[in-house]
Amino acid sequence: MFLRAIGRPLLAKVKQSTGIVGLAVVPNAREILIDLYNKTLKEVQAIPEDEGYRKAVEHFTHHRLKICQEENDWEVIEKRLACGQVEELIEEASDELLLISKMIEWQPWDIPSDYECEVIENDAPVPGHIPRHIPPPIPESFYKTLERLQESSKRDPPPSGTSKESPSK
Repeated sequence: MFLRAIGRPLLAKVKQSTGIVGLAVVPNAREILIDLYNKTLKEVQAIPEDEGYRKAVEHFTHHRLKICQEENDWEVIEKRLACGQVEELIEEASDELLLISKMIEWQPWDIPSDYECEVIENDAPVPGHIPRHIPPPIPESFYKTLERLQESSKRDPPPSGTSKESPSK
């Protein structure tokens, strides 16, 4: 009786498998996530405050960190975040840390002062070095189907009580 009342809930919380090949179960996923999210928030401080990337990273990291701190159960964390399993979240957070270091190295927000950007006005001809997307021609079968539909709508009037025009007041 004691084992059933106390033991089963404890055993139910143990994840046996992620169900994803190559992704092992992490028994202390919550603590790892909290640590990774705190590191992410610390690392992203090196990026200028007004940059969109920093704002986005801080926003979703604060949200995820808050949920991880509020909840102790990995199932509840997964359900509230709705972004996959905690093991996947750990991989995402680790990848984000790597990306932050690359962004700091690349500094995509730092545009050289001598950089010139070619602006093409709406009515200007497109220069030859810019690739253009020209859609393929519409197949002949489309036009045949369209003609059949138009002919059938001319032969079959709309059901009574319906009108194409709105009633005047």
